[in-house]
Amino acid sequence: MTNNLDTLVIALYVKIDDDAAGIARLPGRPPKLSHAELLCLAVMQAMLGFTSEARWLRHVRSHLRHLFPFVPQQPGYNKRLRAALPRIKRIIRTLAADTGFWHDTVWIADSTPVECGRSRPTVQRSQMAGWASYGYCRSHSRWFWGLRLYLICTPSGMPVTWALANPKLDEREVVAAMLEVEPELAADRPGLLLIADKGFRARWFDDELAQHGIQLLRPAMRGEQPRPGEHLLKPVRQLIESVNDTLKGQLNLEQHGGRTFEGVAVRVAQRILAMTAAIWHNHHTGQPVTRSLIAYDH
Repeated sequence: MTNNLDTLVIALYVKIDDDAAGIARLPGRPPKLSHAELLCLAVMQAMLGFTSEARWLRHVRSHLRHLFPFVPQQPGYNKRLRAALPRIKRIIRTLAADTGFWHDTVWIADSTPVECGRSRPTVQRSQMAGWASYGYCRSHSRWFWGLRLYLICTPSGMPVTWALANPKLDEREVVAAMLEVEPELAADRPGLLLIADKGFRARWFDDELAQHGIQLLRPAMRGEQPRPGEHLLKPVRQLIESVNDTLKGQLNLEQHGGRTFEGVAVRVAQRILAMTAAIWHNHHTGQPVTRSLIAYDH
């Protein structure tokens, strides 16, 4: 089987269409661009690195008419995509659950900045006020204005759950809230191990995870006694960084172009869906590296 972007999009279209089979359609005339086609368009846009929606739709009209007979105008595409955020979240979960990675009992958690503006006038005029704020990125030794993406994934890079939060919030509180919202995720995986960095050190956080049946594995702080299993961290500590690099380096997360919270949220979800779809398709086609996007970025 040829592993390329066309085969991924066709397989994804069938999966989304099957998933929507039990959902009642709203009354009225059906849209010329179906929900499955809309999400496939969004995935292809992220895969091919188009950060401008207008340029992307011009490319589709010129080169991808064989896959999309009807191509909306940019305002309609943007409006439909923002309205599709709940459906995108549903499909991310559906694809993840359709792989063997979903039942993995090892999770990796980390956060990464999602910058939404740089200049002071942009910050003052932005519609993100009240959501975004200033935060500090230790890995890059810089301040930024925007949000933080919190991602919990398996060692293969398959997303389990994710959230966007104000960068001033304590990352331990955000992860604890994510687990509180969906307690069944941990309940379905006895003996779950969560790998995180030193910043997740706190007695209350250990107790919170223990209530969900989760054991935290993190490096010991300076002056702290070595923690059980710390010697196992070296092979996996860079995995979450490589997942973030996939989102930023290959799927252009930092060039999302969102100007409102809904716009930023759906563009982040678009990138996570693209990565999830690639892992899902690589897994089902027997590819040796499941998080590789090389076959789909051209």
